[in-house]
Amino acid sequence: MTGFKEDPVLGTNDMIVNKEGSGTETGSSSRPPVVDKAREEGQSGRDMAGNSIHRSGSRPQLDLSKAAIQGNFEERDPTILLPNQSDDISHLALDIGGSLIKLVYFSRREDRSNNDKRTKTLQEKLGISNGSRRSFPVLGGRLHFVKFETAKINECLEFISSKQLHCGGVDVCNGLLGAAANNNAVIKATGGGAYKFADLFKERLGVSLDKEDEMDCLVAGANFLLKAIRHEAFTHMEGQKEFVQMDDNDLFPYLLVNIGSGVSMIKVDGDGKFERISGTNVGGGTYWGLGKLLTKCKSFDELLELSQRGDNRTIDMLVGDIYGGTDYNKIGLSASTIASSFGKAISDQKELEDYSPEDISLSLLRMISYNIGQIAYLNALRFGIKRIFFGGFFIRGHAYTMDTISFAVHFWSKGEMQAMFLRHEGFLGALGAFMSYEKHGLDDLMVHQLVERFPMGAPYTGGKIHGPPLGDLNEKISWMEKFVLKGTEITAPVPMAPSGTTGLGGFEVPSSKGATLRSDASALNIGVLHLEPTLEVFPLLADLKTYEPNTIDLSDHNELEYWFTVLSDHMPDLVDKAVASEGGTDDAKRRGDAFARAFSAHLARLMEEPAAYGKLGLANLLELREECLREFHFVDVYRSIKQRENEASLAVLPDLLMELDSMSEETRLLTLIEGVLAANIFDWGSRACVELYHKGTIIEIYRMSRNKMQRPWRVDDFDLFKERMLGSGDKKPPPHKRALLFVDNSGADIVLGMLPLARELLRRGTEVVLVANSLPALNDVTAMEVPEIVAEAAKHCDILRRAAEAGGLLVDAMITNSDGSKENSSPVPLIVVANGCGSPCIDLRQVSSELAAAAMEADLIILEGMGRSLHTNFNARFRCDALKLAMVKNQRLAEKLIQGNIYDCVCRYEPAN
Repeated sequence: MTGFKEDPVLGTNDMIVNKEGSGTETGSSSRPPVVDKAREEGQSGRDMAGNSIHRSGSRPQLDLSKAAIQGNFEERDPTILLPNQSDDISHLALDIGGSLIKLVYFSRREDRSNNDKRTKTLQEKLGISNGSRRSFPVLGGRLHFVKFETAKINECLEFISSKQLHCGGVDVCNGLLGAAANNNAVIKATGGGAYKFADLFKERLGVSLDKEDEMDCLVAGANFLLKAIRHEAFTHMEGQKEFVQMDDNDLFPYLLVNIGSGVSMIKVDGDGKFERISGTNVGGGTYWGLGKLLTKCKSFDELLELSQRGDNRTIDMLVGDIYGGTDYNKIGLSASTIASSFGKAISDQKELEDYSPEDISLSLLRMISYNIGQIAYLNALRFGIKRIFFGGFFIRGHAYTMDTISFAVHFWSKGEMQAMFLRHEGFLGALGAFMSYEKHGLDDLMVHQLVERFPMGAPYTGGKIHGPPLGDLNEKISWMEKFVLKGTEITAPVPMAPSGTTGLGGFEVPSSKGATLRSDASALNIGVLHLEPTLEVFPLLADLKTYEPNTIDLSDHNELEYWFTVLSDHMPDLVDKAVASEGGTDDAKRRGDAFARAFSAHLARLMEEPAAYGKLGLANLLELREECLREFHFVDVYRSIKQRENEASLAVLPDLLMELDSMSEETRLLTLIEGVLAANIFDWGSRACVELYHKGTIIEIYRMSRNKMQRPWRVDDFDLFKERMLGSGDKKPPPHKRALLFVDNSGADIVLGMLPLARELLRRGTEVVLVANSLPALNDVTAMEVPEIVAEAAKHCDILRRAAEAGGLLVDAMITNSDGSKENSSPVPLIVVANGCGSPCIDLRQVSSELAAAAMEADLIILEGMGRSLHTNFNARFRCDALKLAMVKNQRLAEKLIQGNIYDCVCRYEPAN
């Protein structure tokens, strides 16, 4: 590295662009080195809560007047047309590079909010306006990521046309704005192809490309991902991925090393503030160019594939070669350290054809990767930067490339710095271009408002995406029907676009890979980002930075294999229930089979590469299963079972309440906790529970469970909880102001367990908020179902009736006193809120704004059930009193978490921190 000067190639122009505009994604040399682009219209301000907001005058305003359903009224989720909408919402942005076209597009989610009296009453009580505290509308929807080879730009154009992304989406082009919307449409684009193909886009789609600066987009995309996406950044050493959660307050400055054909090194100091501080002309283009000359490979991927089978020791001169196979300990060099890349070729009496192309490719890869890693470290050291992020065309998720760069940074920094990578790094430019549509307001979205889902979308072969996502249900089912599972491999034809189609149909067997479709273990998949503007962080977490919902460590391969086996074994019963819930029709059977194959494919992918979808926890697996069911239109698999269990439990509730009322206060409290634990046995997600269902009725099983409730329980903090509730001696503690009860299963669990406990708290003057799932998951009760259950229970209980009326739960119910008069509402309400979740578990970093608002004045949390208090949140700490209740229905979980056995009980009480 001696003798380096401010070379005009290394210092000012790392970009290789030919006259046609093909080349890198690294930025132009003609721009000033420092950029500070605070938008005039979009200066940040502060709302009353101190949150940063974007004051843009071009916020999207939806005109809902004369909205009408398009097409078949019996369709499950029909498209809604807005004929009077005049503010076009841009949907698409492009990064057109020399090799790949990257698309980021946004699909709106129709507003399905329920504006009935009950919802309005709840919003008034909790102080919620429009379900969000934002001062401007942000449309919920999905952010999609798609790649095409630039050489196949016609397929890309067909995809854009088929989805009508160039004019605001299918609904717009089908009549929302009329054909005129297409005439002056503008799409944000970056990359050399934005210039090269501008005329083609105008000719084929009738749209103009609004060209954005590449480096501006690159930095904007990186900033957004690092601030908004959980587990976006990761380290990669010796094949092991470790995800890193970034702290927004400590993000800047960082070094962004973008490796395209050449390399740019950008010091990023904040939003819109960055400086290109260095670069090198030795980059991905060097690797590909030299590799093509030396190995005759015809593609970058082919060259990378060769490197995986190579041995660089046949070409590289190592320290051991110089010192007789020993280390050079005095200066800290091991015998395996490369002393000179390609150094052995000097003394070997060989011609080029005598060397293995695989060895050449690997030696070349290590030479260039080490060089880039060293230069990046030196620049980070020069500017005192702690973090280095690598991205660009050269990386593309290749494990060995990341390992080599990581080794270089670790070696030169003596372990003080780490190389980091981004899961969406291939889409930085496209995402930055998308961000340049100011009216999206995406710069204000936080990590808890973006949820990443992994549907069975575009299939992968050897790490390459073949074709656009499979969006239509029939298309997905047809695709899944062609799957044949063989161990961890999936054999199936790959969807290709036959001539004359929109690129969404047709099948061919890929010639390069035979008939084998497999995931590339070296690549990280990315999913669809669901934008949920009403999601917030649960405000009662003691420390958000240290909060981790998952209690089971799936980085242990044995643990991972065990839980995968549990989920696989449960699959046949789940499919049977799913098909039965849809009437057992042929269509339901076809969808059930497709679901089983799809979820099995996900499990196989994750078994091969657990970090493929980001950091993996048991909660993520369970949520993936529920999402997969919904993807194949199984809305509520246990619907009829839940109804039967609710009816059976409600029938015996009056007798239970009468029995409880005859007890002393202390005896009643113990009996109530016993009742919650006993009733929590009913869980259709547990094999042990399913076996019990075959041995008796729901009431018989509940009574049996109650009879076995003997203390001490495996985790038994009841006496601590009793002292807080009842006090000791003559000292009576004040009641809690508001309690959040996170309910679990339908039937006996909520009716005979949690409702009586809620009733006791109401009796003591505590407001009660029943927190239930927003969407169905197994036999968990949902927030839509709870009011009906409460209304039925209230017919037999004045305490529940008055509290339900005060909470707005009975606004539609005809419940009166025995003399026919309607009683005044109690000042202590019973409220129901949705948690924003559709899983047996709950991640308290992402809850509904309703729940976040309800929590503001709560001083007691009761988490009930395995999913919410054992699988997740068993180790969570809160700023208020917390009670965690569950019966353990899995032997492995019992051993790992409480060193106990199946059917052991957990009553864990933790006073406020």
